[in-house]
Amino acid sequence: MLQKTLGIVLHSLKYNDSSNVVDVYTSLHGRLPFLVGISKTRKVGVKGVLFQPLSILEFDADFRPVRSLFRIKDAKSYYPFLSIPYRPEKSAIAIFLSEFLYRALQEENENPELFAYLLNSIQWLDTAERGYANFHLVFLMRLSRFLGFYPNIENSRRGSFFDLEGAVFSDLQPIHKSFLFPEEASTVTTLLRMNYDNMHLFCLNRSQRIRCLEIINEYYRLHIPNFPQLQSLKILQEIFD
Repeated sequence: MLQKTLGIVLHSLKYNDSSNVVDVYTSLHGRLPFLVGISKTRKVGVKGVLFQPLSILEFDADFRPVRSLFRIKDAKSYYPFLSIPYRPEKSAIAIFLSEFLYRALQEENENPELFAYLLNSIQWLDTAERGYANFHLVFLMRLSRFLGFYPNIENSRRGSFFDLEGAVFSDLQPIHKSFLFPEEASTVTTLLRMNYDNMHLFCLNRSQRIRCLEIINEYYRLHIPNFPQLQSLKILQEIFD
């Protein structure tokens, strides 16, 4: 049955000479894989340029449940980007976040709150003129709320440890190795205080930003089975100096 939906492009892989397999997080059905026929002419088919990292599309697709690969019949840009593809630092953020989301979002169910969060966040990044160097850090910390492991800061105080496995602060050092000592545990509370409107007030240097990203990446690896090392992580670490 054909249905119209919005979708955010997470990943694209060549399937054969005329088709790609594209993973899309949709507003109707969560994350799904689609077989997309790519036109080599200007007159027919779906244009491959639509399927860039974090592109926001509107399309018709056949969502018959017996299929493992769904087919996109027609697609167009729902929100044409103003700056993400044209600014190297924003493009690097988009590539990194699309890979991160591709690994982190596993559900195949409708989640309108999560979709709205993704949609609004991508549009915010695209329209921001400045002050977005911490965007990916804020985005990922707040994403954890939708995935069920947002840090509990109830017991956060000066001198406490942060248990990465338990997602809680503790006055006692955890007996396992996945925790942050007090001097770094405060980084978590700092990240949780940030939002898109105030994050430009938190002046992090390059090494601090890299360390924050390492902590977040390790945090996700502990809470999502088989979460891998991301290829785009090094690119993002090098783009902001």
